[in-house]
This record gives sequence, structure tokens and C-alpha cells, in this order.
Amino acid sequence: MAIDADEAYIRGLHFFTDAVEAVGPDQWEQPSPCAGWRALDVLGHVGGVVRFGTALLRGEEPGWSIPERPGDIVEGDPRAWWTSLAGPARTAIAGVDLDAVMDSPRGPRSVREGLSFPAVDLFVHGWDLVHSVGRDAEIPADVAAFSYKLAEPMPEEVLRGPNVFGPQVQVSDGATVTHKLVAWMGRDPAWALPA
Repeated sequence: MAIDADEAYIRGLHFFTDAVEAVGPDQWEQPSPCAGWRALDVLGHVGGVVRFGTALLRGEEPGWSIPERPGDIVEGDPRAWWTSLAGPARTAIAGVDLDAVMDSPRGPRSVREGLSFPAVDLFVHGWDLVHSVGRDAEIPADVAAFSYKLAEPMPEEVLRGPNVFGPQVQVSDGATVTHKLVAWMGRDPAWALPA
């Protein structure tokens, strides 16, 4: 059964929270599968997007200022910082009208449209985060299907453009659903921490 943006987003918040909890206090400086980003930068990027989305859902005027090193916006203990953002995000999404149209940096769009890519980001960056500490995570098959469907109408040059997905990485036919998805998004499923 297909999932909608609100369910994907709520489940993504839980998935990413589990990933945050997998990172030890001394592991936030570890490199991640996102070129040039540490685990802390993955957290800062996702947290900044979640904070922005929560403000939009509340009808507030959010500011957008993610630095080149997104981890620089993380204040204090990374786990506590994430918890302070995830709780309000869950509250803001409860009972939201997915068909409501709101202003966004890309012009008027439905809440459903506005939540879809951040929902996918929560899962993929959760995968990035656990890989930054040498662990693995499985993205559910229905979330993978949601991700492919979301990207289907996008032209390849937009999909593979800056700040979206990198070039697709080839995997074997027997690869897992998760490995196929992250490879399609430009990540090497076999990425491992440098020795």
C-alpha cells in the first residue's frame, strides 16, 4: 500500500532519530558518505531543514541560513539538539492538511509537495549518518517506492543537479532495496569509513 507524505515524514523522523542515537558522543567528527561532510554536518543539514519545515507548518516566516559546514548550526549536545527539533516537527505535522497551499522558497506549493523531499531526506541521511559510524540501516520498501515515484517526473538534469542526487552508482541485480535506492541517489552502498 502506498504511503503519503505525512506518514513518510513522521516515519522519517523516527528513522533519523534512531540514526542520531546510534552515533556516540565522540563520533560526530567522523566522515560521512556525503562528500566533505562529517556526521555532524549531516545532522546540521537535516536539523536545519526540519526546523525550517516546522516553522512553515506553523505559519511562521522561517529564515534559511545553513552554513557551508552545516554542523556549525548544531548547538550543544547533538542528540539533545536533534530532540529539540524532532518533537516540535511531529507536533506540527499532526493532522496537517496535505492539500493546503502555502508559500515556500519555491513559490506556492501544497503541504504534500513541501514535505515529500524532506521525508525522503530523513531516510537517506539517516542511512548516511549510521554509515558514518560503521553501521547499516534498512530503508523500508514502501519508502523506497515513495522516493522513486517522487523523482519520476523530474528531468534527469534537475534530478542529478547540484544539491539533489549525484550520478547513479551501479549495483548488482541482487542488491537490497536500500542499496538500490542509495545507489540510485548517488551513494556507494559499500562506502566504509577510511582505515
